[in-house]
Amino acid sequence: MFLALVVTPELRQFLARARGGAARLIKVCIRDEQLVLGAYREPQQHWDQDYDHFLLPLLDDQEPCYILYRLDSQNALGYEWIFISWSPDHSPVKQKMLYAATRATVKKEFGGGHVKYEIFGTAEEDVCLQGYQHYVSSCSGPAPLTLAEQELQRIKITEVKTEISVESKHQTLQGLAFPLQESAKRSLHLLAQKRINYVQLRLDVEKETIELVHSNPTETRDLPRRVPKDTPRYHFFLYKHSHEGDYLESVVFIYSMPGYSCSIKERMLYSSCKSRLLEEVERDYHLEIAKKLEIDDGDELTEEFLYDEVHPKQYAHKQAFAKPRGPAGKRGHKRLIKGAGEAIQDS
Repeated sequence: MFLALVVTPELRQFLARARGGAARLIKVCIRDEQLVLGAYREPQQHWDQDYDHFLLPLLDDQEPCYILYRLDSQNALGYEWIFISWSPDHSPVKQKMLYAATRATVKKEFGGGHVKYEIFGTAEEDVCLQGYQHYVSSCSGPAPLTLAEQELQRIKITEVKTEISVESKHQTLQGLAFPLQESAKRSLHLLAQKRINYVQLRLDVEKETIELVHSNPTETRDLPRRVPKDTPRYHFFLYKHSHEGDYLESVVFIYSMPGYSCSIKERMLYSSCKSRLLEEVERDYHLEIAKKLEIDDGDELTEEFLYDEVHPKQYAHKQAFAKPRGPAGKRGHKRLIKGAGEAIQDS
């Protein structure tokens, strides 16, 4: 998703001239819902000598912007450029989201074929010359694995191939499939079209169907109030947020089970129906579930919790297992056991 703001004629004409190599650096800002030319610099020396000298003084730690920086290399279309999205941590959230949603418009206006690298930065060390060089070297290496991919890789390495015969037995668990009522189907269609942002479903145990509870407009701060304290529910929430400069709308599935305050029958039915419901939603309604959560209390659903679940932090090093210390004090005399035919001595 991108936001198409108006590009001023001055900026459009300048970008057309700059693509030919007249400028080394172009700063683009948003003013009064328009994309305007903030500043520019003409080349003086080699691109890496001009880089920090031109770029760093133009960065404001309170306001985002876009920077287009020209390299000396060329491709079939002309000079190659670096497209930098600057979004400092201390800038207002509204501005961050506005710039994130407009980034694709700026790139399209300039011409994506001219852009060799795209960099997102929140601090000077992210976008300075050293940061750019580190980014380029990381792009040439293998992509980092997610936690799920790391776990899958470990399983593949350590898995044992089992011989299959007529006597082989496989343990399987077939989930229950309660049909969705029409109102629930309509709401899921609307969610897939992003016309609504929240759907809550419940099981009708007597009719063995899945019913719509409601689909009221819901913000992240409203989620804790949507979770009942005494009965399970299925929730589908369209989580709108910004991540690394991109505006994202991620569908999050939340299975709320309030501890042991509900009956064992309810707990078993909700647990058994969950997987088949998700299969149907992803297959028939083309809803891509970014994250599946299971909670027992709605107070867990904070903005920080959702963000960390949808975009988990990657840790480069794992803490080594610390062997516990033995019991304090003396452990008695050591004994030396001799081989057969030899005496046993105490030390």
